[in-house]
Amino acid sequence: MAVTDQIPTKSGFHAKSTGAEVVADINLTGKIALVTGGYSGIGLETVRCLLDRGASVIVPVRSPEKAKETLGDLANKITTAPMDLADLSSVRKFAQGVREANSRLDLLINNAGIMACPEARVGPGWESQFGINHMGHFALTRDLIPLLQKTPAARVVALSSTAHKISDIRWDDIQYERTEYDKWQAYGQAKTANALFANGLSRRLRDTGGLAFSVHPGGIFTPLQRHLPKEEMVALGWLDETGEPSELAKQGFKTPEQGASTTLWVATSSGLEGKQGVYCENCDIAAVTDPDSQFARFMGVDPHACDDASAERLWEVSERLLNEA
Repeated sequence: MAVTDQIPTKSGFHAKSTGAEVVADINLTGKIALVTGGYSGIGLETVRCLLDRGASVIVPVRSPEKAKETLGDLANKITTAPMDLADLSSVRKFAQGVREANSRLDLLINNAGIMACPEARVGPGWESQFGINHMGHFALTRDLIPLLQKTPAARVVALSSTAHKISDIRWDDIQYERTEYDKWQAYGQAKTANALFANGLSRRLRDTGGLAFSVHPGGIFTPLQRHLPKEEMVALGWLDETGEPSELAKQGFKTPEQGASTTLWVATSSGLEGKQGVYCENCDIAAVTDPDSQFARFMGVDPHACDDASAERLWEVSERLLNEA
């Protein structure tokens, strides 16, 4: 969970492995999984693979109509209930329903999120990317910890991103109350928060045998990019002038099936036993960023995202924010 724990395991999988390949030999019969954002992008592929291996899957839905449309035939195979990560009352109600309906929760996959969106406020005035990506999931997980602690070998997966490299936690102004809003910096802060959250949670599950990890799924074209205009994605090198994926994106980006693979590897791999709180990418534990590497912007985990002291500090801040909400 600290920098010294970020040692790749040589898992046998790689950046372009698919989720189906990762779980091909895994039996999840009798297991219960909860996947936020499970009806879109890599979340949908995660749900599909979990179902294929025998798991029972719960998916919270902010938009029942959209969920029904995107889930298709899978809609009849999963359990859904309303929840909006931006609305704490709906998070609490959803979590209560899960606790009352289930005696165990084997996998909690905090997959949902927003990226680089215009400035907005949620909850009691939190900056929306921090509020939804981190605080909404923090509130959900905190309410589900009793269920996780009752479940032998429960695992929690928090979706982070290589974007954590953009920003550490802005401890003096997390909510952009005194400084000008920067959508990419805010996203980077939220993704650092996701990684630190898994680090902190791992210590809170340790005594009951639970594990928590964070994951960078890779670059994938999904609805996560919905707030980005074409011109910006061209400038980032993701699209060419015609609006099609650039050569860079074709080489480096993953399909949704490939993008779900690290989440599924982290959720099921026996190779992660005893390695609580680590940050993973490309179906393996990520190495600490090599600042001299030409890939430093895209690979590895920066020390600020796997710092135990920062994780505990963020946990305390998050508890206070939630208690004040």
